[in-house]
Amino acid sequence: MSIAALQEKFKKKKALIGIVGMGYVGLPLARTFGQAGFKILGFDVDDAKVRKLNAGKSYIKHIPASMIVGLKRANRFRATADLKELNKPDAIIICVPTPLSKTRDPDMSYVEDTARAIADRLRPGQLIVLESTTYPGTTRDLVRPILEEASGLKAGRDFFLAYSPEREDPGRTDFSTETIPKLVGGYGVKSRRLATAMYAGAIENVVTVNSCEVAEAAKIVENVYRCVNIAMVNELKVLFDRMGIDVWEVIDAAKTKPFGFQAFYPGPGLGGHCIPIDPFYLTWKARQYDEPTRFIELAGEINTDMPDYVIGRLVTGLNDHRKPVRGSRVLVLGLAYKKDVDDLRESPSIELIQKLRALGAKVDYNDPHIPRTHKGREHDLRMKSVPLTPASLKRYDAVLIATDHSAYDYAMIVRNSKLVVDSRNATANVRSGRKKIIKA
Repeated sequence: MSIAALQEKFKKKKALIGIVGMGYVGLPLARTFGQAGFKILGFDVDDAKVRKLNAGKSYIKHIPASMIVGLKRANRFRATADLKELNKPDAIIICVPTPLSKTRDPDMSYVEDTARAIADRLRPGQLIVLESTTYPGTTRDLVRPILEEASGLKAGRDFFLAYSPEREDPGRTDFSTETIPKLVGGYGVKSRRLATAMYAGAIENVVTVNSCEVAEAAKIVENVYRCVNIAMVNELKVLFDRMGIDVWEVIDAAKTKPFGFQAFYPGPGLGGHCIPIDPFYLTWKARQYDEPTRFIELAGEINTDMPDYVIGRLVTGLNDHRKPVRGSRVLVLGLAYKKDVDDLRESPSIELIQKLRALGAKVDYNDPHIPRTHKGREHDLRMKSVPLTPASLKRYDAVLIATDHSAYDYAMIVRNSKLVVDSRNATANVRSGRKKIIKA
């Protein structure tokens, strides 16, 4: 298929879009393209996810089942675990995880395995786009050779290759996949034009850059910026606590300045797929150039230490109540990594629970968005959310607020708890029972 013919298919929304990875990035992307009028073939190696999608069910809170049903009725969406169908789409978008290893090196196995699966069935004229967050050079130096060597085809001539970073933020209501500007960098001008044409059919604002590397680096910079600023306020939290100053009040005061300041807030640790992981992709790449990344590494150390700081504050609170942590009953409020979502990826709550268990505490959790835990890549808590009632709260020696869900009645929680350790400033407006609250 010629470039002009593929561009025309994108323009007329006649192209079949394949999306590999039906998770928090891939499924919203499928919704966006499907609602724009494209037909979508969703790939996932998890048979359970595929069965749910084909039955019109959703496993992500902000993607309603009615949306999936609507796309299926319109014959615009189907899911499959059969990678032999990768030769069917006109364009394939890769949305697979890029975690860190235990030594904080990039784990590119998911990207590599996906690239090999595509390469085995790659046909001339297909467009391949990587969206997974990664280090600069991945598309050109890792994905391209796999696709070329296995297929015998050449990128930019026989097939087309681009990078476009995902910018999903679960729980947001002011932006969505179709309204967040989409960065696109191509392996050559032809690839960039085709990727731009594809995304322009579904997303309001497509921003092109000169290379895959620029797009890859831009995504890393976005997350390094947040990581470093969050580390700063986490460090200030510890300092101001020693000084008897409320860091949240300080930040609220500082943000009254209409210029020169952007508010970031401390917490119990970093969560989500981006901020805890992506900056270390750049530190790993920088080592190949013998360049230190001291700010990033220091920020990582500070943020990584936050769960220990929170546990220390909880232990201090229990000691003040003449309670050892071993044998104490602790209720963790919020398992998700951020408020009002059902996303567990890299959630600090998981580490808090594991650390408390290691200290001998008896730990339960409540999360209105996560009724039970599921096995992750590095954890398997095997827990169910317990009821949150005045009677149940009274049975715990301490309540640890790890995620500030809007559904929680914080006045009721404080009123019926013996000790509240608040790592999110969720109890700021609670007036009664302040002596029970420890900020962390």
